[in-house]
Amino acid sequence: MSTVKLTSENFNKEVIQSEVPALVDFYADWCGPCKMMAPIMEEISEALGEKATVGKLNIDQNQDLAMEYGVMSIPTILVFKDGKVVKTFVGVTDKNDILNEF
Repeated sequence: MSTVKLTSENFNKEVIQSEVPALVDFYADWCGPCKMMAPIMEEISEALGEKATVGKLNIDQNQDLAMEYGVMSIPTILVFKDGKVVKTFVGVTDKNDILNEF
């Protein structure tokens, strides 16, 4: 299972209403540290499989959601359970630190 491309249009369905926890990577194409996180997010998606939704949200194309969740620097990774943010990671983060949330 690979990461889901999240947008303002599918965010509620894929994240807020998800029956499994969701991991959302807020990123931008021009962001160096975000590029470093991309393969890590793919590995996390593979490791979690059906246990969680793993998605990427481009903040330049979805500024409303970045503002709504107070994303001030990227990459920011939010863990959602039952539609609520339960954990926030800012910056390049170790894969195991993220997987420990599941």
